[in-house]
Amino acid sequence: MTPHADRVPPSDPQAEGRALNSRRAAILEAVVTEYIGTAEPVGSSHVASAPGVQVSSATVRSEMVALERDGYLVQPHTSAGRIPTDKGYRFFVDHLTDPGVLGPTQHQQVSRFFDQVHFEMETMLERATGLLSELTSYAAVVVGPSHDTASIRSVQVVGLSPQTALLVVVLSDGAVEKRTLELEAEVGEDTLARAGAALSTHLIGRTRSASWSVPGTGQAEVDRVIASVATAFGLMEGSIDTDQVFVGGPARLAESFDAVETVRSVLGILEQQLVVVTLLRDVLGRGLSVAIGTEHGFEPLASCAVVVAPVSVDGQELGAVGLLGPTRMDYPRALAAAHVVGERLGERLGSHDGRR
Repeated sequence: MTPHADRVPPSDPQAEGRALNSRRAAILEAVVTEYIGTAEPVGSSHVASAPGVQVSSATVRSEMVALERDGYLVQPHTSAGRIPTDKGYRFFVDHLTDPGVLGPTQHQQVSRFFDQVHFEMETMLERATGLLSELTSYAAVVVGPSHDTASIRSVQVVGLSPQTALLVVVLSDGAVEKRTLELEAEVGEDTLARAGAALSTHLIGRTRSASWSVPGTGQAEVDRVIASVATAFGLMEGSIDTDQVFVGGPARLAESFDAVETVRSVLGILEQQLVVVTLLRDVLGRGLSVAIGTEHGFEPLASCAVVVAPVSVDGQELGAVGLLGPTRMDYPRALAAAHVVGERLGERLGSHDGRR
């Protein structure tokens, strides 16, 4: 599947809703909040006593009919209560007076995670998806910084046999790249050490994708090793996925959706990294933190909502965190979790590559 397969033109959420008066807005908020919590159609009696509503059930029924007529609610069955439409969810999200905050227990969970992670950057990013999924009960995606933007932290050439050596390149984002070097002649440890010193002098601090810039040393044996390393660097180009994509909690989708086919479709999308990266970047690129239903433009995910937060270092957007769940998503909690984890990942990335 190509990144834009099954795409539909995304709607403009800002043009979706005409203004609602305060009573209808309060009733709509009450319906959305109740439905998120129960997954059951909401009747007028539940809404009449909700905070900010406080009118008779008859008045609520009349206003709910008007909200249904305007496309904010729908009645799934005759004589049943109403449930929100994507337009109703959009109004709810756009008018959140409080975008949500994590509770004390969840804040401790986040703090404990980042206090205890001392492993490579890729492992941290992968485990962060599990943290997000635990905080929200939705599938989580973390897109890390491109390896091409990472700088070279160290270069080593280690002898394996008289005519074989191992090139080890450690990047600032924690990635480690290794290549076996087949040498033309036997090379001693002293030669490998001099080659490593020359490579370190000219490569440390540069990005992996920068043009080769190691001049000859005038020592034939050393220069032959450096030439082998130059060839290995050329082979590294494109050898690692440009984007680091990690997915956590996909099994939780089965708990979120009733239809098996929907779960299967969503899982299929999550397996396609390029599609996932495109999805998150499209949402962020349109200035959104939430895309609901068909707003994100991926038809197979029409029954899903996507919550996205950038991962930034010193104002530069290097990645993103995303949550994928049903449109009946707990938006305040999902927004809070994505924001906090995205912010903490940015801080850790900044300290990891020496920018802070």
